[in-house]
Amino acid sequence: MNQRMHLLSSLLMGVYLLLPLHTVLGHGHDHPVPLVPRTWEGKSYGCKCYFGDDCWPAPKKWKELNATVGGNLVVFVPPESACHNFFNGTLGTIPTYDAAKCANVTANYPREQWVNEQDATLLWKYFTNSSCVPTTDPSSPCTPGYYGTYVIRTSKKEHIKAGVDFARKNNLRLIIRNTGHDFIGRSTGWGALVINTHRFQDVKFIKKWKGGPKGYTGSAVTVGAGAQGRALLRQAVAQNPPVTVITGECPTVGIAGGFVQGGGHGPLTTIFGLAADHALSFDVITANGKLVTADEKTNSDLFWALKGGGPGTYGVVLSASFKTFAERPSAGATMYINSTLTTNITLFWEGVRIFHSHANYFVDRGLYVYFTVAPGSLRVRPFVAFNQTSVQLEEILEPLKADLTAAGIPFYSGPTLQYASFFDLYLDLFEDESGGPPMLTSGWMFGREDIDNNNDGIIEAMKTAISPREDLIDKGYMVGHLFGAGHNPQPAGISATNPRFRTASDLLLYLVPLPTDATLVQKADLQNVLANTIDRAMRDAAPNGLAYINEADPFQDNWQDHFWGPTVYPKLRQIKKTWDPEGVFYAISMPGTEEWEVIEHGTRLCKKF
Repeated sequence: MNQRMHLLSSLLMGVYLLLPLHTVLGHGHDHPVPLVPRTWEGKSYGCKCYFGDDCWPAPKKWKELNATVGGNLVVFVPPESACHNFFNGTLGTIPTYDAAKCANVTANYPREQWVNEQDATLLWKYFTNSSCVPTTDPSSPCTPGYYGTYVIRTSKKEHIKAGVDFARKNNLRLIIRNTGHDFIGRSTGWGALVINTHRFQDVKFIKKWKGGPKGYTGSAVTVGAGAQGRALLRQAVAQNPPVTVITGECPTVGIAGGFVQGGGHGPLTTIFGLAADHALSFDVITANGKLVTADEKTNSDLFWALKGGGPGTYGVVLSASFKTFAERPSAGATMYINSTLTTNITLFWEGVRIFHSHANYFVDRGLYVYFTVAPGSLRVRPFVAFNQTSVQLEEILEPLKADLTAAGIPFYSGPTLQYASFFDLYLDLFEDESGGPPMLTSGWMFGREDIDNNNDGIIEAMKTAISPREDLIDKGYMVGHLFGAGHNPQPAGISATNPRFRTASDLLLYLVPLPTDATLVQKADLQNVLANTIDRAMRDAAPNGLAYINEADPFQDNWQDHFWGPTVYPKLRQIKKTWDPEGVFYAISMPGTEEWEVIEHGTRLCKKF
């Protein structure tokens, strides 16, 4: 947060602390209750405590918390508020317009790293409710939307402990936010206390790991919760000898947080597996405010759950340790089919069909492939061949090129490129994503069997994702990742990920855009399109597939099976009960959340009675 936003936050906190006591405490007492009774749509609930409830902490308590965390508690003021005359916050209204700051926010708004460095903003804006966005009309309203109320800018374990203890004792909704790279909305929550862990940036490389799992003594790295992929790989390649680490394809994804807790796939997954398969240890602040180490020997149930059992669910990770691998020369390539080559839509989709029919073949030859499909455009950037030469990669790609040529599909294939290291390839061929207008997101991973036996059906499902309804023709967009987590076999149950990951080859994400000012009716309508038209088409085409925890519709039916499967999920639910029996941590569609619901149009988190 920039200096002006900090001053505004301080001003707002000061205004709040000067409010009359009856305004702050409702009926005038300061005795929090476990759950706040509430009725919504004829149903009874017990809810977390929010501003305006009798149980909301008194100003004195917030001051004490701020002192405990070294003055790092701030009222969240969206940086976009600089484009608006006023921020109409939960705790009050303050003037915010600043033309220069507005220009800076507007210019940086799509940039991932800028978003990462903010206190609580998200890259994907749907789950913020887009209620405060950059604008040229300063008189337009700026409200909190679904953002939290307070943020702790943690940089010490004591800060996190204080935040967890405060939320637990005062029955507040608690949010863990690292980089804000969040498709599902788990990094934000209306009226919540947000623990921001992005400042935990320490990285330590270890020549010989001592301890589990199973006596592993190879090289490793311990990373703070806020360490991001590209920065980590840059440090890894600088080691002597150079090493590499499993990170996401997106360079700014945090490694120790939701990435590994969701499983963690990336460009090296075909060669080594998922990040969760190679985690060695976690340091965690648990729901009771204690710092514990979780590894194969100590708190092994928690260790297993943190390896793919869902983010923001069992505790706040301070740091995580992973195996590292020898860095190797690698080869990369690109390929395109788009409107500059053909406007024949039938020919275009035939090109997509042929490309996708090679998915299992690519994985079996050690490749990772990242591609996007937009109306009339297939963009494959890049093909990644770790520890292979450009000549070997060219040989692997030759059957695809031959099939496209035989079918009369015009395509552009860039030269296969040789890189001295995988990191050099990563810098050259992988790109930052960008934030943008609100979108609904989901995804499905296709089983190898489905690709072999029903690739044509999968392509039809892709067409549905691009044009799901007459009024949504050519409105869709897809992002694909060809990898094989089972290509390098891991011991059964090594991580709490869906076993079907080991028999799948393509994780496809699909996006449905919404108007920035979408009404509740429009949101419900498009959510229905996503769930009952697109998701259903994908599942029907690939029944042996699965949904990836971090990149799929959290509102889908039977998410427990789609995310984890019947052998894994019951264990995770029990571990959740063991480590967080009171529900201090909540993230949508995570183990043990069946009894919780966000009511009143995406605001209050409540327990069902």
